[in-house]
Amino acid sequence: RPCWTCPDGNIYLEAFHDLYVQAYDFLVAIAEPVARPEFLHQYKLTPYSLYAAVATNIETESIIGVLERLSKNSLPAQVKKFIRDCTSKYGKAKLVLKHNKFYVESEFPMILRELLRDPTIAQARVQEDVMDANRDADGFLTHTKAEEMKENLEILREPDEDSEDDEEEEGEKKTKKPTVVVSFQVDGAKVENVKRQAIELDYPLMEEYDFRNDNVNPNVPLMDLKPITRIRRYQERSLAKMFGNGRARSGIIVLPCGAGKTLTGVTAAQTIKKSVVCLATNAVSVLQWKYQFQKWTNIPDDRICVFTSDQKDKLHPEACVLVTTYTMISYSGKRSDQSQEIMDQITGREWGL
Repeated sequence: RPCWTCPDGNIYLEAFHDLYVQAYDFLVAIAEPVARPEFLHQYKLTPYSLYAAVATNIETESIIGVLERLSKNSLPAQVKKFIRDCTSKYGKAKLVLKHNKFYVESEFPMILRELLRDPTIAQARVQEDVMDANRDADGFLTHTKAEEMKENLEILREPDEDSEDDEEEEGEKKTKKPTVVVSFQVDGAKVENVKRQAIELDYPLMEEYDFRNDNVNPNVPLMDLKPITRIRRYQERSLAKMFGNGRARSGIIVLPCGAGKTLTGVTAAQTIKKSVVCLATNAVSVLQWKYQFQKWTNIPDDRICVFTSDQKDKLHPEACVLVTTYTMISYSGKRSDQSQEIMDQITGREWGL
């Protein structure tokens, strides 16, 4: 077993162990790296790292079970309690943007009923005008759950499982019924109030965008990766965390310097194919991002716009990629007529990413 798990949540991984790769994949998914010397790596369990694990449909008992299998010592009771406390409610409900409408979604009807007991959330609920929708006894919409990618759940497997287990799993999948989730619609103008109240009730809402079913906002045409584009394994895995269930999850992808974050961002943008705002730190980075979009995708030149102090391109009236800086967007002083016109276009448009 390659790990030592301490009562304070620190985990030490032997980098020379035969099971290092499997243990590394698992720890990166549930903990934050602290230090990585040559032979012994240190990780730390934090509420945010566990939230990220739950966001990719890794269940509480699965985290505890795999950690027990990998640890040389018995898993401390404090660690088990910390994991359960951090993951007991997080991820049980989602805020999904679907068909340009907001829905609160969960596998558990009792959680939606508990949320609706709050007057703020109850007032934000909108009665759906879908006539042929499936509903349960509470009036919630019912539909099939978006399944997680197999790759994101691969870290939960036993290290020595062989292909026979794969065949058994395939047989189970054929007989297993799809999970049903329930949801209710909320007023888009009151979404921020709903999110705040859900946090107060200890049910923070994970946010997802069902971009594949967004028929309201137009796609950016021809924004596909060029045949020469090759993304590395770790870039592909980071994107799998974002798009693991066929939707776009709200979150942050963290990669070290020189790891190709720009290409990862470009790939994410071309996956969604909706209008994109890319915020850079300075004008030089803006031009670099524009060049990277043109280098790796087939996006037409008139569909990628730059908004800096020196260059102010007009936005395409339909869908486009906008590359600008934090300063240009957040500036609160008086703008020139040209800048104000572009800002009005930016604030008046729906952006996919």
